[in-house]
Amino acid sequence: MRGEPLDAETIVSVTEEVLRRHGPQKTTVLDVARLLGVSHGSVYRHFPTKAALREAVIRRWLDRVRDELAEAVRPPGLTPAERLRSLLTTMFRTKWAKAREDPELFATFRVLAEEHSAVSAAHVEHLLGEIRAIVADGIAAGDFAPGEPAVIARAILDATTRFHDPSHAAEWASPDLEAGSAAVVALVLDGVRAR
Repeated sequence: MRGEPLDAETIVSVTEEVLRRHGPQKTTVLDVARLLGVSHGSVYRHFPTKAALREAVIRRWLDRVRDELAEAVRPPGLTPAERLRSLLTTMFRTKWAKAREDPELFATFRVLAEEHSAVSAAHVEHLLGEIRAIVADGIAAGDFAPGEPAVIARAILDATTRFHDPSHAAEWASPDLEAGSAAVVALVLDGVRAR
């Protein structure tokens, strides 16, 4: 049995390891408890359900994605169009890399997205917020056509779904993926620019 105190962060780390080993369908709370050297009841004291535990893992995983996206729009001197292009292309490439390099956690993320979990919904809201802020800046600078930033942000996210939504992951092995995403981003940028 475990000698040191058990905390939520330790449980999340071990669950991440177990999910990578077994995937979302085969991972059980019992597997996590066994690896921790505790009873499954000890895990349930921190996370009331298996779903809550999966969400905690994916929340932390998505926090890393958010950090990568924040870096994409942070460089000083970028125009709103450059920031939007950088955000979108970084979002696409990050999701593609996660699907390829971390398939089991990506599969867990995909399950949560299909279930419309709170974590998945919060991720979409975060993406919309990032796009909305760039669009608002572009409108204020006169670079983008006038409009409602929230509506435009939703349209941009919807228009690029094929390149970032986990339900399209099977399409990401296509050899024309990069060219297709670049064409859509160019179309989006042309659509929002001031005339």
